[in-house]
Amino acid sequence: MAITRVIPQLRTTDMKSSVSFYTDKLGFSVEFSYEDFYVGIRAGDEFFHIKLVDEPDPSIRFVDDGEHFHLYFQTEGVAAYAAELKAKGVDLLKDLHETDWNTREFIIHDNQGHTLYFGEPL
Repeated sequence: MAITRVIPQLRTTDMKSSVSFYTDKLGFSVEFSYEDFYVGIRAGDEFFHIKLVDEPDPSIRFVDDGEHFHLYFQTEGVAAYAAELKAKGVDLLKDLHETDWNTREFIIHDNQGHTLYFGEPL
């Protein structure tokens, strides 16, 4: 057996708003949609899934309290992307900064409160 991909799943209470956030604000694309409760999102060559649920994702508070993340997107041109998102009205939870572990990163919340990191190696 060979693992060919790992696909994380985020949960949303508002699929339309979540899809709009990831496509209109972040510039990602819809890879597939199943009925009204499951959507695959493409981010470059990577994928993640969004599932419609009745209650807010309980991991959001845990992630915030522990300074963790839900998804980390390794990018090229992170500074330009941060500027693009700001121009589209996306609030940066933590602005572009260099880390002790040799990356340049910024942090945002999606429309549901999931913590998303974007970073590139220095």
